[in-house]
Amino acid sequence: MMDWTDRHDRVFLRQFSKNALLYTEMVTSAALKYGDANYLLQHDPCEHPVALQLGGSDPNELAEAATLGQNAGFDEINLNVGCPSDRVQSGAFGACLMAKPELVARCVASMQAEVDCPITVKSRIGIDNRESLSELLQFVETVAIAGCKVFIIHARIAVLSGLSPKENREIPPLRYEMVFAVKETFPELTIVINGGITSLTQAQGLMEVVDGVMLGREAYQNPFILHQVDPFFYETNNPIRKRRDYLMNYLPYVEQELAKGTPLKHMSRHILGLYKGQPGGKQFRRHLSENSYLPDAGVDVIMDALDLVD
Repeated sequence: MMDWTDRHDRVFLRQFSKNALLYTEMVTSAALKYGDANYLLQHDPCEHPVALQLGGSDPNELAEAATLGQNAGFDEINLNVGCPSDRVQSGAFGACLMAKPELVARCVASMQAEVDCPITVKSRIGIDNRESLSELLQFVETVAIAGCKVFIIHARIAVLSGLSPKENREIPPLRYEMVFAVKETFPELTIVINGGITSLTQAQGLMEVVDGVMLGREAYQNPFILHQVDPFFYETNNPIRKRRDYLMNYLPYVEQELAKGTPLKHMSRHILGLYKGQPGGKQFRRHLSENSYLPDAGVDVIMDALDLVD
């Protein structure tokens, strides 16, 4: 998710699950070509398995970006054609590409010709004036013929005219049955469902129909939900731990980054939801929000926040 799942967040989320596939925030192919690719692709070894999510619409440029991503060690390259942000629309990529399945297919084929790691596609179920099941199936079929075997589908349309990105995550109704129909029509493909998933029990129910689930906002706003992902879905018997334990495991990384000059606020913003719905949770968030931005803020800010809940 843009501006959310940066490397600091991914290291934090990895504390809860050793097996869940993590995704970077979307990085444009142009940024990798003309910007500081080493900076944009940096990640910690503990993040694996981790996928690089790309945005773009130029097949050759995306192929170059995919090569950079594979060389940087990412386990998967994901092309995002589901983001409704006005920033991506102005760049002619993201969800607006759902109107151009042939172009998306060329992008996928171009990337696959250059890398060995999986190339996957993240989409919506449709966009303005392209909302029918037949159009969704035609999109998936066209891109699948180009070689894509894994589709992550957000079960809402993206309204590109009239709704903000936030509204696009909430106002268009969820239509899980559209994603189910994709799986039924293309049983040979791996179909992962996304959108409105707020519990692992709900995720389990959805996986009776599709192959996987992706958590977005819920994992960010309530990261503790991930602590049971491994026993639920990977049949590993992780010891049950308290919220504090996961945060304490994250602190060595925080200290390491602080020593490099990374401001505390770049990391602390990702832990605000750890005590969501818990006694003292509001005080925890308030203390971090008010003190992490101070010039000399250090790990003591986090420890003091913990004293408000534990």
